[in-house]
Amino acid sequence: MRIFLTGATGFIGSAILPELQKAGHHVIGMTRSDAGAKALDAAGAEVHRGVLEEPESVRSGVEKADAVIHTAFDHDFSRFVANCEKDSRIIHAMGEALKGSNRPLLITSGTGIGNAHLGEPASEDVFNIEHPNPRIASELAGNALLDQGVNVSVMRLPQVHDTFKQGLISPLIEIAREKGVSAYVGEGRNRFPAGHLLDVALLYRLAIERAEPGARYNAVAEEGITTREIAEALGRGLKLPVVSVAPEKAAEHFGWMAMFAGLDFPASSEKTRRVLGWNPTGPGLIADLDAMDYGSVAA
Repeated sequence: MRIFLTGATGFIGSAILPELQKAGHHVIGMTRSDAGAKALDAAGAEVHRGVLEEPESVRSGVEKADAVIHTAFDHDFSRFVANCEKDSRIIHAMGEALKGSNRPLLITSGTGIGNAHLGEPASEDVFNIEHPNPRIASELAGNALLDQGVNVSVMRLPQVHDTFKQGLISPLIEIAREKGVSAYVGEGRNRFPAGHLLDVALLYRLAIERAEPGARYNAVAEEGITTREIAEALGRGLKLPVVSVAPEKAAEHFGWMAMFAGLDFPASSEKTRRVLGWNPTGPGLIADLDAMDYGSVAA
C-alpha cells in the first residue's frame, strides 16, 4: 500500500516508517522542515510537505495514499487543550479526503480514554465520552467520521519508551533536574501504562493492515508501573534523592505535569493482543530508564 504517515520524522513516526517499509509498503512521509525532508528522502520515503496549522496541506497528502496513519501532534502541553482541538480539525480534514472510499485512517489517542472509572485498567471496548482528558477530541472527531462512512480506527498510546524518550516521563526528568529531587505524588501508588517504541511501531502496521472500521487498540506492554518506581529509577539515573510530594503541593512542584503526575491510569491490551496477534517483546519501562544515558539528555 501507499501509506501517508503524518509525524513521519517524530519519535513514534520515525520507528513506524521502517516497520512499514520492511513489510513492503510505500511510505509518503509528512514533514514541515527541510531537515525533515532530507531525513525522509535518505530513508527512502516519498516526501510530503505539510503543517498541522494548515489542514489543507495535510489533506493533500491523504489524497495521494491508499491508507493513512496519523501520529503528528503538537506536544506543547502548556497549550494542551488547544492542541487537542487542532488535532480534531486535522482528523476532520483527512476524513473529508477519504469520504466515499474504504481507504483506512488510523488515528492516535491515549489509553486513558478507555477508562470507564479512574483506577480501573482501560480497555479497548470502552469509550468514555465524559473523560476529562482533552485528547478525547481526537476520538470524537474519529467517531464523527465513522458515522459518515469513513474507515477510521484508533491507536491508544501509553508511555511509549526507549532509552532516549519515555512519553510524559521525559518531562519529569527536566523537572527533577530543576527541583533537585525526583518526586512522586502521595504514596506513589498511581500507575502509568507503557509500551516499547518498536513494539508500538509494529502494532501500528498490524492495525493499518487489518483496516477494521471502528476498532480501538491499546499499545500496552505493561499494564501499570507505579510512579514511585518511576521516580526511583529517575533518582538512580540522575543521582538525586527521591521524595514524596503531598497532593496539595503537586501543582507547585510539577507545574503543568501536575494534571498527570497523580493520575492512576493503568491499561489492558488483552483484546489488542488477541485480535492482532501482537506479542510485545521489547524492554520494559524501568529497564529503559535504567539503561538511559542521563548525561546525553538535555538539561
